[in-house]
Amino acid sequence: MAKKNDGLILVIFGASGDLTLRKLIPALCDLSNQNLLPKNYAILGVGRTEMNDSTFREKMHEGIQKFIPNTICAAKPVNDEFIERLHYVSINTSDSNDYSILNQKITNLDNKFNAGGRYLFYLATPPDLYETIINNIGLQNLNKSPQTDAWRRIIVEKPFGNDLASAKALNKKILEVFNEDQIYRIDHYLGKESVQNIMVTRFSNGIFEPLWNRNFIDHIEITSSENIGVESRGGYYDHSGALRDMIQNHLLQLVALIAMEPPAVAESKSIHNETIKVFQSMRPLTIKDIKNNIIRGQYTSSKIKGVKVLGYREENNVNTASKTETYVAMKFFIDNWRWSGVPFYIRTGKRLPIRVTELVVHFKPSPHVLFTKETGVPMLSNQLVIRIQPDEGILLKFGMKVPGAGFKVQEVGMDFHYSQLSNSPLPDAYGRLLLDCILGDSTLFSRGDALEATWQFIDHILTAWHENPDIKLYGYPAGTWGPDNADELIDSPERTWRYPCKNLTADVNFCEL
Repeated sequence: MAKKNDGLILVIFGASGDLTLRKLIPALCDLSNQNLLPKNYAILGVGRTEMNDSTFREKMHEGIQKFIPNTICAAKPVNDEFIERLHYVSINTSDSNDYSILNQKITNLDNKFNAGGRYLFYLATPPDLYETIINNIGLQNLNKSPQTDAWRRIIVEKPFGNDLASAKALNKKILEVFNEDQIYRIDHYLGKESVQNIMVTRFSNGIFEPLWNRNFIDHIEITSSENIGVESRGGYYDHSGALRDMIQNHLLQLVALIAMEPPAVAESKSIHNETIKVFQSMRPLTIKDIKNNIIRGQYTSSKIKGVKVLGYREENNVNTASKTETYVAMKFFIDNWRWSGVPFYIRTGKRLPIRVTELVVHFKPSPHVLFTKETGVPMLSNQLVIRIQPDEGILLKFGMKVPGAGFKVQEVGMDFHYSQLSNSPLPDAYGRLLLDCILGDSTLFSRGDALEATWQFIDHILTAWHENPDIKLYGYPAGTWGPDNADELIDSPERTWRYPCKNLTADVNFCEL
């Protein structure tokens, strides 16, 4: 909880945009109602759109009612105090002269609310404005704390660069103005309670960690699928694609949590030191690896439940000859003592059957398959499924004897769902990350060296795709699980991807249950 005698001026650049309306203001309202924000705080929206305090407050209140209805925040008499803390200033963020107006507005709010020089800047703008905004913050000396108990921090939204070179350039520019401990590179996936629980599951339970290595684990699989297309993001997505949009940040962060060594202590520097080791241990991909172990696809027009949906190239603001991937499945290895020889499989895509993100740890089968020979039952292997969304929880699958004569084995599961904790609703990811930044805890944010390490891994793939037009881009009908070729990535004929359902405990064979 933030200390009551602390103050805060939270400055949101891009305050007239969707991210502020849908995520940031609702999350901040929730934090306020939980009494988690400092006593002396104000929120200043900055944008090019002409608004005053009154119109900004009205718009944000409408957003709260729309995006978090039936909550305390949505009841206007209850959140009047929060709404009154919202302020707005309209400037041209590309014009250095306008930043003196911003500086004066921040100073006035600091004096009014007794914020004590504690400023948090949030970049919720298009990435091409990042360097301009950061540079002008520095020119106005808003990055420097005049008092010992004051602080200045900045949150940078993804995408953080478009490749390794641009990520390094952006890192260099930010570090010219802010110190590393002032920079919070946000990935909302890491704010999810179910993601944070990966470390707790591993390191607080003696039954898992002794088995968490190459001797007992056959392979690890991560799936992140969306059932929607690019919708209104066609212009952005056609210059990004699934590899940049999902794998470079979200999914490689999940890999780090599942593969990292135990940190010495549960604090940000120690955890970051272990995650960077994972990225540095990822085996560099050769051109042969990229051709054989990475499948890229693009959804095509199809009918889903009798309704025709557009193919990717038919979406608004998408090049009709686009080769941008909407699906990626890949196989890679982590070359260290713990994971030597264990394949990691990742897949992500749009217009797949359902929206789901989960990690599956596939354990090796028992060394002597006792009952398969007797009954003809297919070989069973234990699976630990960690569901990130939806139906967040954990499922452990194992074999059990079916009642009756003989030894017929059936796969069963033991499961836990976060929804069972009726008194502990899952907090919003943005709310958790905003609060951590206010408190100065960078554990759930990306460090600069880790970000560059993930880009270095991804850059090999982007370069190969650009320089080798013969590498295929496979089409897949919207509403399916992607190109059939992805099944060939998993070497063993007795292994396949897990095809999940919305319900954690079911797979593709039982989705109707």
